[in-house]
Amino acid sequence: MNLLKQINFPSDLRLLKPEKLVSVCKELRQYIIEVLAENPGHFASSLGTVELTVAMHYALNTPYDRIVWDVGHQAYGHKILTGRRDMFPTLRKFGGIGGFPNPAESEYDSFIAGHASNSISAALGMAVALKLKNEPDRKIVAVIGDGAMTGGLAFEGLNNASSTPNNLLIILNDNNMSIDKPVGGMSEYLVNITASQTYNKIRYKLYNSLKEKGFFRGGKKDAILRFNNSLKALLTQQHNIFEGFNIRYFGPVDGHDVNGLVRIINNIKNMSGPKLLHIRTTKGKGFEPAEREATVWHAPGKFNKETGERMAWKSKDEPQLYQDIFGYTLVELAKENERIVGITPAMPTGCSMIYLMREMPERAFDVGIAEGHAVTYAAGLAKEGMLPFCNIYSSFMQRAYDQIIHDAALQKLDMVLCLDRAGLVGEDGATHHGAFDLSYLRCIPNLTIASPLNETALRNLMFTASRPGMGVFAIRYPRGKGELRNWEKPFEILPVGKGRKLKDGTETAVLSIGPIGNIVAEAIEKAKESGVDAAHYDMIYLKPIDTELLHEVGKNFRRIVTVENGTVQGGLGTAVMEFMMENGYTPEIKRIGIPDCFIEHGTVPELYRLCGMDVESIAKTLI
Repeated sequence: MNLLKQINFPSDLRLLKPEKLVSVCKELRQYIIEVLAENPGHFASSLGTVELTVAMHYALNTPYDRIVWDVGHQAYGHKILTGRRDMFPTLRKFGGIGGFPNPAESEYDSFIAGHASNSISAALGMAVALKLKNEPDRKIVAVIGDGAMTGGLAFEGLNNASSTPNNLLIILNDNNMSIDKPVGGMSEYLVNITASQTYNKIRYKLYNSLKEKGFFRGGKKDAILRFNNSLKALLTQQHNIFEGFNIRYFGPVDGHDVNGLVRIINNIKNMSGPKLLHIRTTKGKGFEPAEREATVWHAPGKFNKETGERMAWKSKDEPQLYQDIFGYTLVELAKENERIVGITPAMPTGCSMIYLMREMPERAFDVGIAEGHAVTYAAGLAKEGMLPFCNIYSSFMQRAYDQIIHDAALQKLDMVLCLDRAGLVGEDGATHHGAFDLSYLRCIPNLTIASPLNETALRNLMFTASRPGMGVFAIRYPRGKGELRNWEKPFEILPVGKGRKLKDGTETAVLSIGPIGNIVAEAIEKAKESGVDAAHYDMIYLKPIDTELLHEVGKNFRRIVTVENGTVQGGLGTAVMEFMMENGYTPEIKRIGIPDCFIEHGTVPELYRLCGMDVESIAKTLI
């Protein structure tokens, strides 16, 4: 890493001669491979953006110029070049640097980027702000890609960018999305011409001349721009949606030619008006196994950097991942019920919808990164008699909140919302924790909310939700392994709105919901060593909540502890407090869960300790 060691900040990178940039890219890519082999993270995406990252920081005056990343797991190279090279091995570790850009971490991180499709809107707002502040020399670049162009917010941003005065540069990192034809000779030729300073000086002079002669009065300006775009489409035998938005389009170009990228960014960065540079890259570039199987290597865990062998567990003798239990069960239910279909927004492997896709491809749909569309699409299917299981990560379901209310619950449609990665998810941090679903769903009418204690309960909840007339039925479950080795048992219905007592006790009652109840059970046993004999109730359903059970608790216990793997604001604990107050019970109530703040990244056990949700902390609360 002879060159990389010299680069503490982008200003150091810009001191190098252009012919050194290829070597910088090689060292940067190798460093990412070496660190992630031992410290798992999002792998393939950042390998694909190495040349783009180097080119942007070389051609732009960062951090004065702003780079707004979309899909933040593309930005590992960016972190390394912007003062965090030596800290990179702490990536996604508790107390270390985060896995996504965050302005709180570095001035080079212009905007937070944990979810997808927000870069164009955010960058446009920043670009307009700079015009209002009279800072025209400051450049704003939005980097979007890795699937994010399927998000509706991206197109809302494009629409606004086309009608609002701005000088925004959008760079589309296209790593095998079918947006345009592959790079061809005529296309390359036109890119070189239309991006050149000479061409654009002539174009600008011609524009001023025509303007003086009154050619741009009325709607003539748009007509001329449309004619220009049509002529280019005729010559290249292709057209694209960006020119339809009246945004100047350049590309597609080779996203792994670092010097070519520097040249074109330098040529177009000072152009007035919105423009889009379309680059083609290979996800996993430079690491052959990742190039072959980009999906597998999106976040592969630990691996051998020499052989590419992944060090992943896969044993039927161990408890399985919750998402795999979902996937196996969905196939099992779909074989018995021809109305069942599956929907996922771009995460078929992560949520295990891939199993249904393999068995019944005509009944499983990947709609791309478009969570709002996924819910409304599911609602449309439900309206015509299908039973959709719509699987969306809890944190990403936030993006479909209006659709849940307006398109699903209001019409009392039969559909199942499967909220994967609910609760604290670990190393992905604040943008990915599924902290809020219990709270944001609880206030919606015509909606059932449930969470299983273990894998068998997850299967049974899916079975229960598949019965006719259940309405919108939300099931939340966590990331990672379950509890049981023998989980594949015959289905049974879990009566809606009914919890169950797991253990008798005196004075203190612990009410939990979801798999966190297994930690609660351990904590109760630990507290018993200190003479505390607590009762334990698994609520199963947050809505409708088991009022019969709550009356029993209110009458017989003077102290209640609620435990949930979600925010304490508005969740199970709040529901219990409301019930006790409204029914005249006056127990002491202690709520345990995610506190009213955003929780950083770290392992799940570390974050449980941080939030007081681990065995020791819960036991101390009981004592």
